[in-house]
Amino acid sequence: MSAPLTTDRAATAPVDADRPPTPGSPASGSGDRDLTNTVAGITERKMPRWWLPALLLSASVAGIGFLAIGYLAITGVGVWGLNQPVGWAWDITNFVFWIGIGHAGTLISAILFLFRQRWRTPINRAAEAMTLFAVTCAGLFPLIHVGRMWRIYFVAPVPNHLAVWPNFKSPLLWDVFAVTTYAIVSILFFYVGLLPDFATLRDRAKTRIRGWIYGVLALGWRGGQRQWRHYEMAYLLLAGLATPLVLSVHSIVSFDFAVSQIPGWHTTIFPPYFVAGAVLGGFAMVLIMLLPVRKAFRLEQIITPRVLDNMCKIILATGSIVGFAYAIELFMAWYSGNPFEAFTFFNVRVTGPFAGAFALMVVCNVVAPQLFWFKRFRRSTKGMLLVAVLVTIGMWFERFVIIVSSLARDALPSSWGDFAPTWVEVLTFAGTFGLFLTLYLLFMRFLPMIAMSEVKGARAQDRHDAEHASGHAHATAPAPEIVPEPALAAPTDGATPWGVIARYDDGDALKRAAATLRDAGYDKYDAHSPYPVHGMRRAMGQGRSPLGWWTLGGAAFGALAGFLIQWYPSVVEYPLIVGGKAYDSWPAFVPIVFELSILFGAFATIFGLFKLSRQPQLYHPTHGHDPFRRVTDDGFFLVVETEDARFDAERTPRLLARSGGRDVAWVEV
Repeated sequence: MSAPLTTDRAATAPVDADRPPTPGSPASGSGDRDLTNTVAGITERKMPRWWLPALLLSASVAGIGFLAIGYLAITGVGVWGLNQPVGWAWDITNFVFWIGIGHAGTLISAILFLFRQRWRTPINRAAEAMTLFAVTCAGLFPLIHVGRMWRIYFVAPVPNHLAVWPNFKSPLLWDVFAVTTYAIVSILFFYVGLLPDFATLRDRAKTRIRGWIYGVLALGWRGGQRQWRHYEMAYLLLAGLATPLVLSVHSIVSFDFAVSQIPGWHTTIFPPYFVAGAVLGGFAMVLIMLLPVRKAFRLEQIITPRVLDNMCKIILATGSIVGFAYAIELFMAWYSGNPFEAFTFFNVRVTGPFAGAFALMVVCNVVAPQLFWFKRFRRSTKGMLLVAVLVTIGMWFERFVIIVSSLARDALPSSWGDFAPTWVEVLTFAGTFGLFLTLYLLFMRFLPMIAMSEVKGARAQDRHDAEHASGHAHATAPAPEIVPEPALAAPTDGATPWGVIARYDDGDALKRAAATLRDAGYDKYDAHSPYPVHGMRRAMGQGRSPLGWWTLGGAAFGALAGFLIQWYPSVVEYPLIVGGKAYDSWPAFVPIVFELSILFGAFATIFGLFKLSRQPQLYHPTHGHDPFRRVTDDGFFLVVETEDARFDAERTPRLLARSGGRDVAWVEV
């Protein structure tokens, strides 16, 4: 309980958190509450009628896929259509396909964030979730591809029971480190972005168990500037780590092919070619999943046509890059004068048994995206969905053509062979789509599909930029008149006061009030807001977060550990001559060193964030102040602790009121 300070009537008017705000009023937060009600309401209300049948259908398809995997485990990989010379086919095709799908989430969240593209905020949460689900589907195929999947621990960087170490100079082992690092960093990035929104769901919870679950997941998030300061730095550092990571993962996947001597695989264009194709396929899948959801939950005002238009432009750009890569492949096969390369491309892919798959690949991946040159297609939901589906189909055929066509025609005609999938492979692949859709349906049911705090922050920044661009900067509002007596009612029931809290109309008013307290010499106070207020760090006199040193230390430790776990077995414990190279040929160690430096840098960032922001803190005195629950919605609050050396029971509340504070009250322990 808390006792309010008696000020003017406007300041003491009660705030009903459940009442719809008046458009344009200070309490409306410029639509922040409407956004919260729309997004959080999806998880709070009953799902539409189609949701449960869709979940049951997708779960059934996933179950059939897992039954096929069980049959494979019992019988062996002989139930696949693999043969000599086609030793890789649907298994690796589907692995590379799903890994590519997972690239859009990290690209939207990390790379576009670093380029300050605020239009990404309505779609980054769903894209990040799809990244995790796609990586989950991709991880199944290397697991079952080894045949004896219970022996998968052989790929771990430790000796097994046979005293055999893995070959650290193999690109297949580089894959293990790259995909595992990508999955873990994506999970950390996803969870950090969810922290403010978990707090929003916690504060809106209508049942105790729901509030407890989301409260634990929020780790005591209160939206204070002392948290936002480190949170923003952590998000920036994770984006900086994820950007080279997303470029490296598919590059390392391409090394599975590029470092071999097989015609059609042995080419240096594969790393950028694979990355561009992954972004193309990933954005197409994001469109396929978002367009129906956008219409079903009426999110047109959040996922605006501008957002979809920009996504279409990225698909157009990456589709053109992929088309250029196709042309370069054909040109080099002819220009190199290598008869084996020329035969693979012109006699096998273009005019041979894979001509149909090759033509479909070109039409879907190169021709179809060119429709986005026309604004009509970028504004048409049906047109966008059609192109996205075609691109998704084309990206699967691209991986199939690259892998199977290069293996089907060996050096001797007597060794030629063809491939046809069996029912086990088809059902397994279909099961991954069922698993992907099941996870996505559960995600939209229990987690906010849109990053509410990021969208609110982007909107506030857009308003700030528009005001300065038009020359109409927000004028300083006059301080409200206050009634000097009574100053502040006594705490109820003899409770111990922890501090004084005041509510403000918007982020600018909160920032001015925080600067007033700083100038008055206060030290133990904090400004709480639903999103990071631009300029608040300077207003409170805070320096830059030292979190970067944590990240640097973790990355350095990861690099050293990555080098040692490869050098020791390769030189001392289990020396192998690979390609005539020396035992300690360090260039072969670079991929794993890079991945582990990213991984440990991300871990250090998360641990540093929790340490510096004092999380988890599942209870705080402000949690007992009922109006404070709006801080994760559209509320702006300033809290001054009684332990501050400058605190005075009469002067401090009046200072808050003079600075524009409303509903000034005690916060009790």
